Amino acid sequence: MKNHFQKLKELHEQSEPLLIGNVWNAQSAKTLEKLNFKALGTSSYAIAETLGYADGEEMSFAEYLFVIKRIAATVTVPLSVDLEAGYGNTASEIVANIKELHKIGISGINIEDSVVENGIRTIVDATIFSEKIKAVTEALSKENIEIFINLRSDVFLLNMPDSLTEAKRRISLYETTGVHGLFFPCITKTEDIAEITKATALPVNVMCMPDLPDFKTLQNAGVKRISMGNFLNSKIYQYLESEVATVLKNQNFSSVF
Repeated sequence: MKNHFQKLKELHEQSEPLLIGNVWNAQSAKTLEKLNFKALGTSSYAIAETLGYADGEEMSFAEYLFVIKRIAATVTVPLSVDLEAGYGNTASEIVANIKELHKIGISGINIEDSVVENGIRTIVDATIFSEKIKAVTEALSKENIEIFINLRSDVFLLNMPDSLTEAKRRISLYETTGVHGLFFPCITKTEDIAEITKATALPVNVMCMPDLPDFKTLQNAGVKRISMGNFLNSKIYQYLESEVATVLKNQNFSSVF
């Protein structure tokens, strides 16, 4: 798979938001490419579930990389990888992982400012995180590695007190690190989204949630990227459970066809 950094970057500059298709295996990736998605992104949550792990870097990077390689070998559109907290404690470890992804043609990554320990997600210090990410982008630049870095902040996901103010404080730090976009999962209020997009020149990414406004409203609020998260994956397995329950109830396969 060819690296499409520039193409992915340009998709964040168009007037309509980029709807990125979140996938968890080659089959789902092929399906969404067939539906003319312009870019795809892995859902680490969905892939972890597929492999029998909980979200939060429980699967090893090697296991994750195997799945990523199969997806990358299957599609031709830009592919971004949800790298969670980086699968490394230091900037150099994170850079090494990004270089592995770049080698197989990955066009972008998500990296988040929270960590999961013993099943509990907590946000990290914004200044320390900013310094780490800046070290990552500087190291990549020295090696002429171009990859779209979408920095995810979990202030809304964790429902932090005064999330909007905290998000804007983090924006002021994060947009100086050399990243290309900012991602705020679980933000849903149109007025909050508009404030966030006005607070930064970087493209802002939001995620599928029950109360998320429609795509046109998001466009008018300044959003440049919309993610699906793991929700379609979860929906498919709810459907599978329901269908198999019907087969067991009817004691035949007529409902499948």
